[in-house]
Parts: sequence; structure tokens; C-alpha cells
Amino acid sequence: MTHRQLVAATLAALLASACGQQDQGNAQRAPYSSTYAPPAAVAVLIQHATVLTGTGSRIDDGDVLIQDHRIAQVGKGIAGPAGAVVVDARGRWVTPGIIDPHSHLGVYASPEVWAMSDGNEATSPTTPNVWSEHSVWPQDPGFEQARMGGVTSMMILPGSANLIGGRGTLLKNVPATTYQEMKFPGAPQVLKMACGENPKRVYGSEHKFPSTWMGDVAGYREAFAKATEYKAKRDAARKKGGSAPDRDIGMETLADVLDGKILVEMHCYRADQMATMLDVAQEFKFKISAFHHAVEAYKIGPQLKASDTCAVMWADWWGFKMEAYDGIRENVAMVDAAGACATIHSDDPIGIQRLNQEAGKAMAAGWRAGLDIPRERAIRWITANPAKALGVADRVGTLESGKDGDVVVWSEDPFSVYSHADLVYIDGVQRYDRAHPAAQPESDFKLGILGREEDMQ
Repeated sequence: MTHRQLVAATLAALLASACGQQDQGNAQRAPYSSTYAPPAAVAVLIQHATVLTGTGSRIDDGDVLIQDHRIAQVGKGIAGPAGAVVVDARGRWVTPGIIDPHSHLGVYASPEVWAMSDGNEATSPTTPNVWSEHSVWPQDPGFEQARMGGVTSMMILPGSANLIGGRGTLLKNVPATTYQEMKFPGAPQVLKMACGENPKRVYGSEHKFPSTWMGDVAGYREAFAKATEYKAKRDAARKKGGSAPDRDIGMETLADVLDGKILVEMHCYRADQMATMLDVAQEFKFKISAFHHAVEAYKIGPQLKASDTCAVMWADWWGFKMEAYDGIRENVAMVDAAGACATIHSDDPIGIQRLNQEAGKAMAAGWRAGLDIPRERAIRWITANPAKALGVADRVGTLESGKDGDVVVWSEDPFSVYSHADLVYIDGVQRYDRAHPAAQPESDFKLGILGREEDMQ
């Protein structure tokens, strides 16, 4: 594509986007709600691939039909509708789109400078009033790099400086001007919490509360005790028509957690600390959806299974601080073998580009430990299980009829270091094609930078 053609294509896309935004602006919608709507797309029939469905099944010489933005059929010998784009995937593999349940893209954006550092509101140990989506910079070039690695959705979380860091938001990994255009429609919001060394280091170093692990726990309990009182007054006012408490945005978040409307995603490394937080959740009658990082999750696999709490882990990060000392490469596989929900995350702008390889490393570590882990099971660690942890398993994470058409065609075995994402579809719309790099949309931040090959044409 020449520079002139690129400019023309960009102008056309901007005009189409402006028309769509105008229509959305005229419609009634709730503040901060999603305006994401996939553009029209023709049906796509992917044929003769090795298909890992994310449900635990593998189909050799399989087909996947995407139609009307959704998975229409998965199986063998599928006949697509007239006009469908047919992709010959012989020798290639097909999986659901990768979901990263823990990312800071957009809030710790590239370039890595102070102006782009918007992930931690490190001014108070508890900041349930902040929302990560209000920091997301959609121009972050990291989004397109993640898309090239097969990532179709990602949870953008606040950082871990605080006991209660604020709400996170799930995004569809599509090019956009505003975060609302990326926001996953209908996905539940989450609350980011953090235990262990980070909060006590951030505030203890300033001789503030909390400075110990027992201070951490006291901080959670005090916050939820206040939220319980706030919720009781709010609910009583709604039922009996009395005076409601003064609006408190942070307390609204915690009250919604207590009501089960907001999922808790908790940064926590050590097994003993995870067990303590399960007790805190039991005391205040809320559920922890997932422990993130969770390098010692292998020690409490049965307890995680019993509480239906996912472990969101790295494949092999360990030892970079004391609470990560007991991390082992078999962590993911052992949690999975215990019957608990095992998930792999990035927490890193580079790692998010190769989550398929991270899953491969974790699978291989399980094999070396004597665990029988077929590829059709391991793929769930980066597809179906993160969808469960984020409350969207009914929408994404598996290739099943009726689910969103988030699909990746891989050049070969997706667990191989040599594999590339050839084609990436999000809601049935082709968002990446490795064979035509010049046709891919790029971040506004990168446009016009000298030295790019397209500028030389």
C-alpha cells in the first residue's frame, strides 16, 4: 500500500467512525457504557484445520464457520453460505481468541514516560472510587502488538500499589478512538485488590498505614465493614423510602461487590495470604473470582477448587521479590491437575504478545512433572478459563455455536515458539492478516513517524 492509498483508507475509516459516533451520541445510553459495535462482515469458512475448541475437544481436519459476527458451526465438512470467504487452513491450527485476564495496556502505555503512567492512584490505601477505563489511552501501540499475538480481549486493571485499587474494564482488542468503542458490551466490571508486599511497601515506606501484612488485612476489613453499613442504609432507603446516605462513589463500588455485581480480581502471591483473603471474603459474604500472580497456588489447589476461585498465573516468573520465592514452573499444571481453574496472564506489554508460548512453557513443565496435559486442555488456560475468571464465559473463550466470533488461525501448533497468528478475527471481522502487514490499522501515535517503510513509497 502506498502512502497515498494509506491516507485515503485512513480518511474513509475516520469518516465512517465519525458517522457511527454521531449516531451513538444521538442515542440514549448510560454514561461510560460501551459504544462498541462490530462493522458489517461477510461470512468466513475456515477449512481443514486442526481445531482446538477450548471446550477440551480437538478436531483434526476441522472447519469453523463464522457468520453474523458469531460462531455458526464447528465440525467437519461444513458447507458455508454463498459469498462466504473460504480460508484453506491445511497444516494450520485454529483456536478461540486469546484472552489476557491481567493487562495494563493503555494505562501504562507506550512510550513508557511519566505522562503515560496512569495505572496507580497511589494516594490512599483504598481507592475503590477510581476506574481504570478512565485512564485507558486507545492509541497505545501495545494494543496492535497484542492483536498480532492473537489477543482478542483483555482485562485492563489498575496497578497494585493499593489494598483496593479500583475498577477494571474488559476491552475488545479493536482499533478505536475512545475506550468506549473498545469496551466489551455487557461484561461485568471487576474490582482490583492487592495483598502482600506492594501496599505495605508503598505506604509503609512513608510511615503510613498499612506497613505490615496484618495492616493490609485490617484495611480490607475496615473498608468492607463501612461498605456493609453503607449498603444497609442504601437498601433500606430503597425499600422503605427513607433518607439515603450521601452518595459515595467508592462505597457504591464496594456495595456492588457485596451484591455480586462486581467481580473481585485479587493480586496475591502466597498460599497463606490467599487462604486469609478467602476468610475475609467469607466474613463479608463476597466472592473472589480470581487470585492474580498466585505463584504459590499449587499449594492450595483443592481449596481454590472448593471456593471456585481461579488462579491467574505466569508460566515461570519467580524469585524477583520475597513473596515470589516459592514460585515453580509446574504451578499452572498442578493447579489444573487439582481440578481448579488455571489461567495464564501477561501483566506485561511484551508477554502479552506471546501468551500462546507462555501456555506452551507451562504445558511442557507439566509434562516433565509427569502430568498428562493434551493441547486441547492447555488451550483453555488462555481462552476458556480467563473467560470464566472475568465473567464472560457465556460469550467468549470457546468455539461454540452462538458465541462471539473471536477466532485465531495459527501458522502451526500454537504452543510452538515458531508459530505465528496468521489471521485474527474479532466478532467475525478480520482485524489482522500477517500476509498483508501494510493493510493493518496503526495507532495514531505511530502515524507520521519517519523511517517507516510505507513512508518511503
